[in-house]
Order: sequence, then structure tokens, then C-alpha cells
Amino acid sequence: MKFITYEKTEAPLETGLLSEVKEAKISFTSLGCDKNLVDGQAMLGLINREGYELTNKDEADVLIINTCGFIMDATSEGIEQILELAKRKKEGKAKGLIVTGCMAQRYQSEIFKELPEVDAVIGTTQFQKINHAIRRVMAGESNNISYLADRNTPTPDDYYLLRKHDGKHFAYLKISEGCDRNCTYCTIPSIRGRHRSRSIESLVEEATILASQGVRELIIVAQDTTHYGTDLYGENRLHILLRELSKVDGIHWMRMLYAYPEHITEETIKEMARNPKVLPYLDMPIQHSHDFILKRMGRGVNNARLVEIINHLRKSIPGLVLRTTVIVGFPGETEEHFEQLLDFIREMKFDRLGVFAYSREEGTPADRLPNHIEDHIKQNRKNLVMQTQQEVSESNLRNRIGTTLEAIVEKNTNGHYAARTYMDCYEIDGFVFFDSEEKYNEGDFVNIRITHSLEHDLIGEVV
Repeated sequence: MKFITYEKTEAPLETGLLSEVKEAKISFTSLGCDKNLVDGQAMLGLINREGYELTNKDEADVLIINTCGFIMDATSEGIEQILELAKRKKEGKAKGLIVTGCMAQRYQSEIFKELPEVDAVIGTTQFQKINHAIRRVMAGESNNISYLADRNTPTPDDYYLLRKHDGKHFAYLKISEGCDRNCTYCTIPSIRGRHRSRSIESLVEEATILASQGVRELIIVAQDTTHYGTDLYGENRLHILLRELSKVDGIHWMRMLYAYPEHITEETIKEMARNPKVLPYLDMPIQHSHDFILKRMGRGVNNARLVEIINHLRKSIPGLVLRTTVIVGFPGETEEHFEQLLDFIREMKFDRLGVFAYSREEGTPADRLPNHIEDHIKQNRKNLVMQTQQEVSESNLRNRIGTTLEAIVEKNTNGHYAARTYMDCYEIDGFVFFDSEEKYNEGDFVNIRITHSLEHDLIGEVV
């Protein structure tokens, strides 16, 4: 089976109005999801190669904010951060303000109209223009500098190879951009475009670079990881990608986030079961369990199919830890629908679960649906889901007492350690806590025998 190769080029320095690079101090803030973080690191790599100095907000000549615009809460956070940066510019502490990412793509005209302090916007497919924008701002150009392109425009793979990793022992690896799904509540396809896979070769090269920088764990992300390769190769090649990534020296763990249930192939399941570097951990958002709500959401599966997929995954992948997310308060969700969701959570016993209250997003099909739910009802339902999951989690974790698990060290506070097992993804899951007189560094792997369990965490001792 042949891969589609890509021609590697030296990603050029952006050229524009200025032939010389002016000295400038840059402040960079990145908001939103892990996929947006990867884009931010790619921009930082370009900024670093141009020779600009990275500094804090108080000392910067140019303030850059990489924004999220997925839901209104994220947009509100972005606006607050932009206003804070705009205040620094008004006070003469900075010469320019650049907004990049999802908000820039989604709200370009509104940003220039409502936030005149913003000098430039860069959309989701044009982040490679960051140095060009900096040069124009440093040259004294006024606002309305815009770098936007069609949301389906591909980004050259090489730019990700330049990303400035933050030095942590794990890294997110973004394997594709955009999404072909049409979930009725989601704005991502309208912001990020259609699904576009990166080549296996470029991803392996990026993983190799990250490993050389001390990365031990790859967290594989995309809007839909389980759709990988269908556009580029004409077939799903996630299993092949996993196999090739596992050959990278220095990478010890790989875990996958954002898997769509119906896109998980038998080949991927078999690769997860047999490949020791691919953790038996899967983040598979289901969003709901009632057929009426699933259909309204445009999810493409029903309750019976979800049960079938979950049971098959657990039977096929030894030790599988299954994480999911659900949305409560979707338009038309009755008490009966919600109670069925709670029963489903109790029955399926997900190892990890997150819950969101439905966010009404302008321009989505769900926004036009009748019977929207009041905010206080949505919040109450969210709380009830978390209470239900807490009971499930406590029961699941009690079963871990007496077992020995490999863990990666995250924190050390005077000999009191926090680590993550294969069950725990960074930031979204729990920890295993242990004490030791022996010194361990962040990123070290250690075997822990579990002695106690908490609501979402474990306690153990070094074996």
C-alpha cells in the first residue's frame, strides 16, 4: 500500500511591504481548544524564525491573540481578552494588536467595527501570514489589515514542522483540519471548513521532531480523528498512521481524542488492541442517547447503534477506558429525554465524562429549532449529569484498588507527586497521587500500585 507523498520545502519567510525585518517584541496569547493551540505553536515557530523576541504583554510592541469562536462563552472570553489588550495599546504600551483564529474567521467585519483598536485579523487558513502582519503593523499601517481566505484552503504541512513546542513531555498532534459532519448545533464546518487530512509522512516527521524535543506522549487530535485519510487517500488510514507513528523513537504513549462512533473502523480497533504504544483510551463524544435528540442533533447514530459500538469496543480492546461528552438542554429535550440520558450514563458506566449545557449559536440549524430550554433548566440538568457520573466514576475507580498502573509524572510538591495513568488525558481527566523520597522529574514514567480511590482520582505507592 503506497502513501501519497508530499514535497518538502523550506517554508519561506513571508515577504510583503517591507524588505527588512524590524526588531519587535511580541506577546502571544492562545485561547480555546488543543487544535487551536497547535496553530498557535505553528505561528510562534514562524515568529521565532523571523527573529522577533517573545515577551510579556507589558513589554510587547505587538500583541497577538489567537482566539476561539466555537461557542458564545468562548467568544465572550476572546472579546474580554481583546479589550484588555486594546487598553494596553490605548495607553501607548504597544504599537499594534493582531487577532487570529476562529473569531477572526467568523467575525472579521464585526471585529473591525466594534474593536477599532485591532489592526489586523488573520483567519484559520492563513496563519502563515503572521510575520507579514507584524511587519505591516510595525510599519505604522492603520487597522483593517486582513488575511482571510476560503475556509477550505489547505495549510502547507511544512508550517507545522516549524511549531514552537512549549517544552512539555506531551504534545498534541493535529492530524487534520475541518469537519465533514453536519451536527446541527456546531459552527466548526462554517469556520474551519471541510475535512482535510495531513499526509502520513509529514505527521511522522513532526512527531520525530517533537520526540527529539523531549515529548514522550502524543495526543492525537482533529475535529474528527476517525475520519482520517478518507479525503487524501480515498480510504480511512488512521490505523496506518498509528502504526507509523509508533515507530518514532522516544514516543512511549499515544492517545486519541474526538472519535466519532460510526467512523471507528475494525482496522483501527485491531491496531489499538495490538499496538503497545497506542493506549487503550478513546475519547468518543456521543452528545446524547435519546433517538429523538440524536436525530435533531444530526449525529447519524441511534441509541441501539451506540450501545452496539460501545460493547464491541470494550470486548475488542482489553482494558479500554472510554471517555465521552454529552450536551444537555438541546432544543426540545424533555424531562423524559433527559432521564433516559441519565439512565444511559448509569448503564454504560463511562470511565470519564464531560457535560456541556447547549449553547445557542447564530447561523446553525439548531438555532432555528423550536422549544429552546431556559438557562436555569440547562444548568440544573448539567449538575445532575455530573452527580450521576460522579457515582459511576467512584464505582469504576474502586475497582482499580490493588492494581498496578504505569503513570507519567506531572507535578512534584516536596515529594508529593501527581501523575497521569493511561486513563487520564492532560487537563480533562484525573490524577494518581503518590509520595516518594526518590526524585522524579516531569515526564518520567513510574509504576504505581493503587491503594485508595477518590471521586475522580486515585492514590497509590511506587512499586
